Amino acid sequence: MNEAVKKSIIDKIEEYDTIILSRHKRPDGDAVGSTLGLAEIIRASFPGKRVFLDNSDRSEYVSFLGDEGPKPTDDDYNNALVIVLDTGGTSRVANDRFDKGAYLIKIDHHIIDDEYGDIAWIEEERSSVCEMIADLYVTNRDRLKMPVRAAECIYAGMVTDSGRFRFRGTTGDTMRLAAMLIDAGIDMEGIYAQLGSEEYEALRFRASLITKIKLTENGVAYLRISNALRKRHKISQEEASNSVSLMEHIKGSLIWLTFIENDDKSIRVRLRSRFVEVQPLACRYHGGGHACASGATVYSRDEEAQLIAEADGILKEFKKEHPGLI
Repeated sequence: MNEAVKKSIIDKIEEYDTIILSRHKRPDGDAVGSTLGLAEIIRASFPGKRVFLDNSDRSEYVSFLGDEGPKPTDDDYNNALVIVLDTGGTSRVANDRFDKGAYLIKIDHHIIDDEYGDIAWIEEERSSVCEMIADLYVTNRDRLKMPVRAAECIYAGMVTDSGRFRFRGTTGDTMRLAAMLIDAGIDMEGIYAQLGSEEYEALRFRASLITKIKLTENGVAYLRISNALRKRHKISQEEASNSVSLMEHIKGSLIWLTFIENDDKSIRVRLRSRFVEVQPLACRYHGGGHACASGATVYSRDEEAQLIAEADGILKEFKKEHPGLI
């Protein structure tokens, strides 16, 4: 699939001496794993090249994968190849300088939000960008090397973005590529231990949220996390956002939403679903993403209530057309 595009990406990596990698703001495991993993593949395959990661924020959740190293200077962008991973639109790139290089490549698996890049390799059906990077390696084994550190970063991103290989988009190819990474010698037990552990206070916070979950008439589950509540428990924005998973097993609830108040009073929304496509709804509220996993932003409690009402209406119609789903 997309063999010509993948070959052209490797050609460009070979052509440039300086390569700079970026990903989206508020990164998840896929964004971090794909940038770190691709950086390690390039370093191992082309030792003479200068490889930088340039991003404005970080993720505590997958910090065990390691840091991104020193940032490039403005001069480093002169005649540099820039690769942006896992980022549908330019407004979400965690690097204000991403367009300052000589050539730009986009590698992404989101529904197209913003067309950019001299080369754009987009496969919306993929479970993760990490899966795409694993495939990039497999189809170019004669030109690339896969060190264990790269394999671990990529595997961690595949695991997190696929919901432990449960979400829509997980295919036989996903599992075959994951097996290849396991065969590369990764510490699979260690990765799962890191991903599954959390601080005691974070666990208490999650427990306190259970009683705050609400359901709409047609079964949309939603949860609101205020800044005051988050700071009282000393919980990061990232940890608060992950609380959306608390609602995924409620029977009859096929859409679940978490509203997280930001410091600037805007409200970050995480939308998740079983079977129902929520990406169009997210797009109507300053967001986007995948069919069943998207993000959005609202700017008032009235707008928040409107989004909930729209989600309820969507679920009502979906249940009429698909009776019997749990």
